[in-house]
Amino acid sequence: MSRLLRHLVVSLAPGRVLNRLQDDARRSAGLVRREQLLDDGSHYVYLEGGSGEALMLLHGFGANKDNFCRVAAHLTRHYRVIIPDHIGFGESAKPHAADYGCEAQAERLEQLLVALGVESLHLGGNSMGGQIALVFAARHPQRVRSLWLLNSAGLWSAPSGEAWELAGREGGNPLLVRSAADYHALLARSMRQPPALPRALVRVLAAPRIANAALEQQIFDVLTSDSVEDRVRGLATPALIVWGEEDRIIPVAAAEVLGRLLPNSQLIRLPGVGHLPMLECPERVADDYLQFRAALLPVAQGAA
Repeated sequence: MSRLLRHLVVSLAPGRVLNRLQDDARRSAGLVRREQLLDDGSHYVYLEGGSGEALMLLHGFGANKDNFCRVAAHLTRHYRVIIPDHIGFGESAKPHAADYGCEAQAERLEQLLVALGVESLHLGGNSMGGQIALVFAARHPQRVRSLWLLNSAGLWSAPSGEAWELAGREGGNPLLVRSAADYHALLARSMRQPPALPRALVRVLAAPRIANAALEQQIFDVLTSDSVEDRVRGLATPALIVWGEEDRIIPVAAAEVLGRLLPNSQLIRLPGVGHLPMLECPERVADDYLQFRAALLPVAQGAA
């Protein structure tokens, strides 16, 4: 297909193109879309694929389950990978009156794991997902065998990022999307080298964020008033901390704070990478994680 024809297809049917791209990414990763209704009425939509030990991956604020497809393509051949949309985001339920604190989100995930028959798991998360993963591990240390924390949020004693300093001067929330221009700007803040997307595709990607902006602000206010530091200090769960050194949202200084809180952790800093390592360098991130998991095996075997 010529470049001109591709541009025409995207312009005329951007929603269809996006759905095709998402379907292809999920298929390449060996992931299937599933749904689960919990006893409390919470409706989850999630991706699942692979077999072996369970690895649940948690997306960040304003994102969705598809953020992990690229890295999952390297992981589903080793593990049973489960990637939910958090309640309040993506295709999962969005009740305005719900509790969106990390404790509540962690307990919903606990119910989801029970419904899926998962007794113990490895848990990973990016940004807000890392914050929720830390809270989950602190509440259920016997269930979480390891943590994978990518540019994790919830460490509010760390210095503010460049995006927040700019927001302080100009006003507004740099993570909210109220227009296609906001979405484009957020990509530039989140990634060191964001992809060049056609305007028509940006408008389609921005639409669900625009529709969800009021709820996202509500969730944001709850999350930023909740520091996880006291709850996770001394948590012995083995943890791999991964941080893009060019993160403009949560600077790499936060990684040092997190490393001091978790005594059984190791830190990998990624030069030239921003806030979304699993999207920016998925193969490198997956290789580092596989090495981390391989190093855990002798410990687990010795304990057995």
